Amino acid sequence: MVLAAGLGMRMRPLTDHMPKPLVEVAGKPLLDHVLDRLKDAGVTTAVLNVHYLGDQIIEHVASRTQPKVLISDERDGALGTGGGVKKALPLLGHEPFFHMNADTMWIDGVQPNLERLATAFDPARMDILLLLAPTASSIGYDGAGDYNMLPDGTLRKRKENQVVPFVYAGAAILSPAIFANAPDGDFSLTRLFDVAAEQERLFGLRLEGVWMHVGTPDAVRAAEEAFLASVA
Repeated sequence: MVLAAGLGMRMRPLTDHMPKPLVEVAGKPLLDHVLDRLKDAGVTTAVLNVHYLGDQIIEHVASRTQPKVLISDERDGALGTGGGVKKALPLLGHEPFFHMNADTMWIDGVQPNLERLATAFDPARMDILLLLAPTASSIGYDGAGDYNMLPDGTLRKRKENQVVPFVYAGAAILSPAIFANAPDGDFSLTRLFDVAAEQERLFGLRLEGVWMHVGTPDAVRAAEEAFLASVA
């Protein structure tokens, strides 16, 4: 599942006439960076939700075959990060699935991080496994973090006025079972992250490599410089 329905407000003016997933970094749209990572991880079908300027995204992926892209259409009304996934569940099936933000970008370490996520996911212990980036070494991020991580990988959400060492990197593995009691309509996926945390079934995996927070036009330039340097 790739979330591509956001408005990209903080990326303006780049997103005045273009959806954020199609903003280019290092000569390639953010969305293609994500879809290429999924292809390299062996994913054959990706479900993509669209809302803001969704026609452009649909046209962009129409000819793509690796992975094949299915569209979950929210052009009539956005459903949030949680509602968007719930609407797409009939396309996603009954097994755990990769969940990606369309604007997430990182430089892998020795082993690709999506392969590491798939290896680490244990459905007997966890409902959600988040890829987490260290805040101190991430490019373009200056926030207070999202989670503390215990030695066994269990996550604790940041409390108000607290600074924690890890930020959600926009990639995860989710069990569809977490949506069994989810509300209809627009809601945030973090609500389900919180439920899983209360049940001790929210886990994290530290990203190997460098994560880039591509949230503003200035961050696009910083990410581009880091990416080009990594492949030079």
